[in-house]
Order: sequence, then structure tokens, then C-alpha cells
Amino acid sequence: MRSSVSETPRRLPQGLGLGLLIAAAAVAIGAALGFAGPVLTVGVVLALAVAAFVIQRLDFGLYATLFVILLFPYGSVPFKIVFTPTFLDLTIGAAVAIYLLQWMTGARRSMTTTPAHLPIALFAGLAFFAFIAGLPNGPLTPNLLRQFAELMLNLILVAVLVDHIVDSRQLEKLARVLMWAGALSALIGIVLYVLPTELTNQILSTLRPFGYPSGNVVRYVEDNPANYQRAISTAIDPNALGGMLAMVGALIAPQLVARRPVVGPRWLAVALFGVVSLCVVLTFSRGALAGLAAGLALIAALRYRRLLIVLVIGGVLMLYLPVAQGYVERLVAGLQGQDLATQMRLGEYKDAFTLISRYPVFGVGFSGTPTADLYLGVSSAYLLMASQMGLTGIAAFGLVIGVIYGWALVRRKAVYADEASAPIWLGALGGLAAALTVGVVDHYFFNLDFQAASALFWIMIAFSLAATRVAGKPQP
Repeated sequence: MRSSVSETPRRLPQGLGLGLLIAAAAVAIGAALGFAGPVLTVGVVLALAVAAFVIQRLDFGLYATLFVILLFPYGSVPFKIVFTPTFLDLTIGAAVAIYLLQWMTGARRSMTTTPAHLPIALFAGLAFFAFIAGLPNGPLTPNLLRQFAELMLNLILVAVLVDHIVDSRQLEKLARVLMWAGALSALIGIVLYVLPTELTNQILSTLRPFGYPSGNVVRYVEDNPANYQRAISTAIDPNALGGMLAMVGALIAPQLVARRPVVGPRWLAVALFGVVSLCVVLTFSRGALAGLAAGLALIAALRYRRLLIVLVIGGVLMLYLPVAQGYVERLVAGLQGQDLATQMRLGEYKDAFTLISRYPVFGVGFSGTPTADLYLGVSSAYLLMASQMGLTGIAAFGLVIGVIYGWALVRRKAVYADEASAPIWLGALGGLAAALTVGVVDHYFFNLDFQAASALFWIMIAFSLAATRVAGKPQP
């Protein structure tokens, strides 16, 4: 029998090592506080903690990706490595790296595919071709290379998610995280909206070390402080925020009438949907509101007719609530083509059609245009896609969307028989419909400058495919 004395020398080095590690960490944090300030120090410590969390499991990497998309979409690390990576680069990169490592270690031996995988691969190939072919039209900067790599990562993420989601339980977990992340983003947007403007600017300016703007960050209709203020949350761009929340709102909507809401009690589903919808309204994004309505209409048409009541109530509130009158005025002005934003859009559409008519097959790529009288920049995802990838790219994208909805409709009876998957399936298809509607009048789901919005769009595609595939499968 060993005495306690003999054990002491073996424990001492461990305790000493732990003490030295804690002391070193304390010194490093103290030095960082002194030289970099509290905001940057806290951000770095949190980033390191998230990194340690993410690399443990693919699930964790995907959860982190969803939270970053909606809560810190444009955050970047406070240093440069050839280019400045965003936190979303790191989380998506980590998720893809963990997935590839599973293949290398033999944890994965086969890949699950869907009918949409080939059209998505075709679309990715055409995007890569357009990128290479269009390089003579502009400089290949590190930032452009990073942004295009992000688009490719978003497309790869679809395959990773579909292969990872093997049953409705995993689908529920990821959908629940996305719903909560969207609701938290909306809540932040509402709180910042009601706070005094100066205080909101001060709060958002603290994010400057992480690549965010500072100073007058608050946004207004037509960028005129005399007009209505717009909710921006941490997305800064109100249109991008509205579009992303429209997708999340459509994903949540079936939970209002589902037999077993995945978020918990039904009142909680109502609260989440209410917060998200209110923030969509406060963004004053007409495209986002139309997108959310389109998503709800699709869900109601497919199964849950009771959601038509939500649409009717929302319409009545928009017509009669004093806070919504400015929104209605903007909507009417937009339909009549009288406001400045709509007039600018119409001018952009005309110029985009000119560009597409000159380069109809494969577009001009992503780096620039061949002549000075043309430019890349139009408030429509489809016209932007046609400008960069030509009508060939638009056709490939249309094939992707057609296959997704076609396969979903073919499988709908099996989906409806699965009470666990059906609400998420409907929500994902509704969220995708919301994004497709927004894409008519806004560009950020296919704009390289809006990585988070693009990532969320392709994630919703992955959710739609995964829900269609796992419906009716026995649970392990």
C-alpha cells in the first residue's frame, strides 16, 4: 500500500504546471488589456474559446457558423494574413476541415447525395469558369480571391450539411439553433432601434476593432436622417438584415401550428416569430417584408392553411397601426416608382440589361467589366448573377431551384407522414421562397460583399434537401 507522502511529488508538477499556465494566461490578458484595450481583448478571448469549442465536433462548428451568420456577420479578426479573415471564414472553414478529417480517418466512408447535388456542382463549375474567364476585366486582389473562395465554401457547405444530417433529430437541432440565432439578432435590432441614436452609435462603434464601421452607424430611409430610422442589429445593412430575418421568420412560421414545436411551448414559438417579424418591419425593407409574406403564403398553400390568418392579421396591422404608416407610404411610393430608391433601382436594371445583352452567354465574371461604360452592381440577385455568369449561370441556378422544389413535391406524402420533419421541411422551403422573392429587388444573396447572407441562403437550401431526404426514415 502506497503512502500519501509518496504520491505528493507526482502531483506537485501537475499543480505547478497548471498554476504556471494560469499565471501566463493572466499576464497575457493583462498585457492585452493594457495595449489593445478591453473590447479587442474580450473579443480575442471569446474567439479563442469558440475556436476550442468548434474544433471538437462537426456539430459545434455548424452551430457556431449559424450564430456568427446572424449575430456577428461581418466580424473579422483584428489582424491580417495576406487578407483579413472573417469569423465566418473561420467557422465555415473549421466545419469543412472537420468534415474532411472524418473522411481521412475513416469515420466517413460514403457520401449522401440528392438529385440537386449535380445541378449545384454544375452551378459551382460555371461560377468558377466565369471567375477565371473574367479575370482580364479587373485586378485579382486578395480580397476578391477571398470573397470568391467564400462563395465556393458556401456551396461546399450544402454537401457537408446534407451528408451530416442523417435523421430528423439532427435536423431539429440545427433548425432550433438557427431559429434562436435569428430571434436574438432580431431582439438586438429592436433594442438598438429603441435606444437613443447616440447610444446606439456608441455601442456599435465598439465593434470597430473587428472590422465594423464606427461613428454614425445608424441607418435611415434613403440615408436621410430626416426620414424613418431603420433597424440594423449587428448586420449594419438593414436590407441584408431584413432579408436574412425573412428567411428565419419563414422557418419559424410552421412552428406556430405544428403539433410539437421544436423550440418548446407554442407560446415561445409565437414570441420568436413575433420578434423576428417586428424587426423585419423595422428594417423598412419592402423586399424583406414581401419575402416573408411569400414564404408564409407558400407554407399555407402546401399545408398549414391557418397561417393565412397570420398574413391577414399582419396586413391589417400594417394598414392601421400608426407605427406602420410610414412603411405603407414607402410601399405605395415604391409600387408607383416615385421614391428615390426605386428610381435608382430602375436605372440599375436598365444598365444591367445592357451589360447582359452584350455578354449574354457567360457574363463578365466577378472582377470587373471590359469597358468603362458598364459596371457590376444592381439591386437584383438575378440580374447580378446574369451579369457575372451570363444566362448560362441563371439557367443553372434555375435548374437547382427547380430540382429542389420538384423533389420536395414528389416526396411530400412521405414528409407529411413524418410529424417531426414536416414543419421544418415546410419552413425551409418557405425560407427559400422568401430569399428568392427578396432576390428580385435586392442583391445580397449573390453579392460577394455579403458573405453571411449568401451562406444563409445556401444553408436554407441544405435544410430543404436534408428535410426532404430524412422524412419518414426510422430514428436510431
